[in-house]
Amino acid sequence: MANIFPRWSNRLPLLVIIGLFLVGTAAIAGIWYYFTPKYTRVGYQPVQPVPFSHAVHVDQIGLDCRYCHSAVEKSWYSNIPTASTCMNCHNQVLKDDPRLAAIRESAATGIPVPWVQVHKVPDYVYFNHSVHVNRGISCVHCHGEINKMDEVYHAKPLSMTFCLDCHRNPAPNLRPPEKVTDLAWNPHQHLPKDWGEKAKKDWKVNASQNCSACHR
Repeated sequence: MANIFPRWSNRLPLLVIIGLFLVGTAAIAGIWYYFTPKYTRVGYQPVQPVPFSHAVHVDQIGLDCRYCHSAVEKSWYSNIPTASTCMNCHNQVLKDDPRLAAIRESAATGIPVPWVQVHKVPDYVYFNHSVHVNRGISCVHCHGEINKMDEVYHAKPLSMTFCLDCHRNPAPNLRPPEKVTDLAWNPHQHLPKDWGEKAKKDWKVNASQNCSACHR
């Protein structure tokens, strides 16, 4: 009896198995690479070139966020302080500490310290820090309790859902402008329940839900 199937079909099961193995390997590799905290971001905590503790500088010493992040009220981005800003204090405090060698070198040479960026939104997303800060959105709402972090980590998802939840109902997240950088201050303990709704109306907070607000 003549064979109704071509000879190459005998190798078909093996080819299917190999194909499934390659596809499965590629899928696992992609998930392993892109679904790490570095890409999903929440929990991402890179090692920085200098061990800077927000818990010490903000929570213990009481530095205002704007002393280091001086552009946050005026610019779309929150700037990283220059080494000269650090040396305003550290030319006297811990001035010979080996942990600050990179800061002293940067201040002397003008070459920036290679800090590793922690908080980041995709390139196709537009976010303006000054708009949010000047309308009563505190740092802790997007960055978590950064004033208690010895090493900064990515605490909030900063996803589209995260942003839209606030844009749809911003009132609970509003606080007096003078309390925006007071990270230990709890609005739920100090403000009446309807304060946010009143502030939203008085300040004309109209958080857009249009795609073009963030995708420009």
